[in-house]
Amino acid sequence: MTTIMQITPYYPPHLGGLERVVENLAAGLGHRHDVRVVTTTIGSGNAPRRSRVGPVQVRRHRSIEFAHTPLAPGLLGSLLRAPRSAVLHLHTAHALLPELVALTAWIRRQRFLVHFHLDVDSSGRLGWLLPAYKKHVFGRVLRAAAGVIVLTRSQADWVRETYRVRAERIFVVPNGVGAAYFMDPRPLRRPDDGPLELLYVGRLSPQKNVTRLLEAMSRVQLPIHLTVVGDGEQRAELHELAARLGLTNVTFAGARLGAELTRSYADADAFVLPSDKEGMPLVALEAMAAALPIVATAVPGNTELLGDVALMAQPEPAALAAALDAIADDPVLAEFHGLRSLTAARAHDWDTVVRQVEDIYAEVLS
Repeated sequence: MTTIMQITPYYPPHLGGLERVVENLAAGLGHRHDVRVVTTTIGSGNAPRRSRVGPVQVRRHRSIEFAHTPLAPGLLGSLLRAPRSAVLHLHTAHALLPELVALTAWIRRQRFLVHFHLDVDSSGRLGWLLPAYKKHVFGRVLRAAAGVIVLTRSQADWVRETYRVRAERIFVVPNGVGAAYFMDPRPLRRPDDGPLELLYVGRLSPQKNVTRLLEAMSRVQLPIHLTVVGDGEQRAELHELAARLGLTNVTFAGARLGAELTRSYADADAFVLPSDKEGMPLVALEAMAAALPIVATAVPGNTELLGDVALMAQPEPAALAAALDAIADDPVLAEFHGLRSLTAARAHDWDTVVRQVEDIYAEVLS
């Protein structure tokens, strides 16, 4: 049985798509391998620092977050104590952790994989350092990896051109969606069904641009009620903006996971994704499986996954509001996009994704 170290800056109950991708991948691999998740305590609430969830061991290291970067010195010890034959599978969208994994691999003469979820933009007081870090540090880590897993073909081209990673070391593996999210198509909405129940799920962070969504909600002409599911650093700011805009048609529901999250999709009539950029948004896959019509901004990441599925809008409030009104006004259009969602989601089950990852392990780490 192979030992697989899934190394991630954050892990549920911390909110985010990357976290749930790691959770699902670890659970799928755990049926056939010794899977150990190594992560930080950030956003873990009351979760124990050592636990076993099904077949998966989870080790959380004490940490602090500085400039949107988790710092967990003890994590290096876990990596150095892992079996030399272990697969080191790093999930990355943040600094420092890639360097710890690369250092471990160099010391122990191990190979490692990088799972590249998203290229983050500069933010905060030290954001000006990020371009230099990417060019001179992170790029070296990617080139040293035995393989780099990306989510889309366009992301593969970008990693090859930007970070000079050799094409034969880049592997495209899309995100998956769990069976619990698959639902029957929605019945056609009737004029007397009340407001369109619109759902957003995700972090309340600048990249997701819920600000744009709230501004769009202040412009819609038809009855639409928005439920915002999620939490993050912009929570207070977004509550204040909704109050300032006088939005009585918006409910902030906070974080939801498991069955509560599944019910959120079941109760919705449509889903919205107002992001500035995405990798491959897991919440969009979940909404697709739930047979929801989707309105999304036409930005990188969204266009690859949703270009043939969703009603796409330019990333500005007026265009987003017009697209939401179109879905609310035309039940046949909503039904059409809901069926497209469900059809496309069927190609993204987790069993297929796990097998693809296992094939990559066999190819590059054997």
